[in-house]
Amino acid sequence: MSGLGSERPPGPAAPMLLPWISGLGAGMALLHLLQKLLFPYFWKDLWFLLKVIRCGIRIELYRRKGELVTVLDKFLSQAQKQPRKPFIVYEGDIYTYEDVDRRSSRVAHAFLNHSALEKGDTVALLMSNEPDFVHVWFGLAKLGCVVAFLNSNIRSTSLLHCIRSCEPRALVVGADLLEAVEEILPSLPEGISVWAVKDSVPRGVISLKEKLSTASDKPVPRSHHVASNLKTPSLYIFTSGTTGLPKAAVITQLQALKGAAGLWAFGCTSDDIIYITLPLYHSSGAILGIGGCIELGATCVLKKKFSASQFWNDCKKYNVTVFQYIGEICRYLCKQPKREGEKDHQVRLAVGNGVRSDVWREFLDRFGNIKMCELYGATEGNICFMNHTGKIGAVGRTNFFYKLFFTFDLIKYDFQKDEPIRNEQGWCSHVKKGEPGLLISRVNEKNPFFGYVGNKKHTEKKLLCDVFKKGDVYFNTGDLMVQDHENFLYFHDRIGDTFRWKGENIATTEVADIIGMLDFIQESNVYGVAVPDCEGKTGMASITLKPNKSLDLEKVYEQVVTFLPAYACPRFLRIQEKMETTGTFKPKKFQLVQEGFSPLKISDPLYFMDNLKKTYVPLTKELYDQIMLGEIKL
Repeated sequence: MSGLGSERPPGPAAPMLLPWISGLGAGMALLHLLQKLLFPYFWKDLWFLLKVIRCGIRIELYRRKGELVTVLDKFLSQAQKQPRKPFIVYEGDIYTYEDVDRRSSRVAHAFLNHSALEKGDTVALLMSNEPDFVHVWFGLAKLGCVVAFLNSNIRSTSLLHCIRSCEPRALVVGADLLEAVEEILPSLPEGISVWAVKDSVPRGVISLKEKLSTASDKPVPRSHHVASNLKTPSLYIFTSGTTGLPKAAVITQLQALKGAAGLWAFGCTSDDIIYITLPLYHSSGAILGIGGCIELGATCVLKKKFSASQFWNDCKKYNVTVFQYIGEICRYLCKQPKREGEKDHQVRLAVGNGVRSDVWREFLDRFGNIKMCELYGATEGNICFMNHTGKIGAVGRTNFFYKLFFTFDLIKYDFQKDEPIRNEQGWCSHVKKGEPGLLISRVNEKNPFFGYVGNKKHTEKKLLCDVFKKGDVYFNTGDLMVQDHENFLYFHDRIGDTFRWKGENIATTEVADIIGMLDFIQESNVYGVAVPDCEGKTGMASITLKPNKSLDLEKVYEQVVTFLPAYACPRFLRIQEKMETTGTFKPKKFQLVQEGFSPLKISDPLYFMDNLKKTYVPLTKELYDQIMLGEIKL
């Protein structure tokens, strides 16, 4: 009889289990190794997909319960849950969630008491980055109005066009931009009331500031803004698209909700302090930035305008942990003189788009271990990519999971004809991996395209029909992308009549039309040219003169600076005797873009925009070399 504590001898099954267990372990190790080698991003892809699904399920559950929750509803919920928490920090002043709720209610009551605005009406908003931009936006949203964000840089003809195209009942303008509206006041369509956030206003303008002083800050009944459908318009955001003057893209309640989830999807939390220097009239600043802070219940530090010299001081002063960027911001920061303690900050994430690989690497080397969260998405588009892995240079990646939810393709494109290539049967073809192709996204009930306000032709122009089979419809992003062998996607270039400069899309036809208004110009052909170490392309105009007319460079300068935003003014001019055109009489651009602005390659007269002399000056070889070496700032 064995004593207490004596061990039972191993049974016959134990020796048989040992090799099985060790074999299982070896198999698991082999599978793990194979997964690492063959599917290195499997788990990152899966976890990111689960986040996306979770977001979609949440929206669907709300819908099935009959609770159509919008970004405004989420803000009101945050104001109830954490009224004292700072929402906006601006120039040292703190605006809590409760402050913004009350101030926006004042705006709503001011319009209720002193205007005939109704639910569904459009109101245009022309303001710089400031807390009142958010107060007015939310105040009008509380009345169920659609708010049209106007680009604060545009003036004259372009501004008037944007106001007319969205057909607003009212226009609200910031104090610093009132002068721009005064210029066009006599030309505004009848029935538009103009409100300025200023005490002293000219005749024909209503002082919103005065009305706010006596307005109630009590909650506005939810019946004023409750959404009947998530596909109803929430905002109009202007984009240059691919041709002509700016167009108002329709942003539905659903699109705003999806965009507001971006920061959360990248791993931001309610504890983050998010630095927004991007303009709020763009979807990045307003929806991803302000909407993203609301989704999280976080705090945002709002800056009137980006300043490279003050950037890191602000980050340290306000304990910033996340900032939004466009590629130009990162490049400007890298160009700043080096200082001690540049890695001494709390920034852990940067969310944005358009940073070049070389700038990305330099930025990380210089400023520390900041995760760059690059993304891609057009304001009006029905597709987006998010680089959740941090792969340098990529805007995102595709995989089996992604394809289940978003149908997109990269198709062959004819750069000279400026159109997709179709075979003898009339179908488009896919590009091979590693080759640039036009990004198109399938339009269906799951991924609709809501288009633009007003002229249906603008919406139709963005759609490609009968692409791979009869009856299919795709959204044309106008962007060339490359997909590598690991399924990462990289931005390659813009196509057609648009180029990107200073973080803005510039429609070449709009610039050409402004130059063409001069009485000595016969034709103008505008396009973008690459400049070393600069993001995007800067503007260049090739022009021909009318017979017996001479070139007036000072008048060209005066014309573009008067009627165009600074970023859209062509930096270079090329004077040609004859304009080459396509078979459909469109000016040819391909060869001009290839030749750029080099006086070594081009025999035509070339000129460069000189802001000090307020004219265009001859582009000499010396001047060209200075531009190429970065000694002259563009």
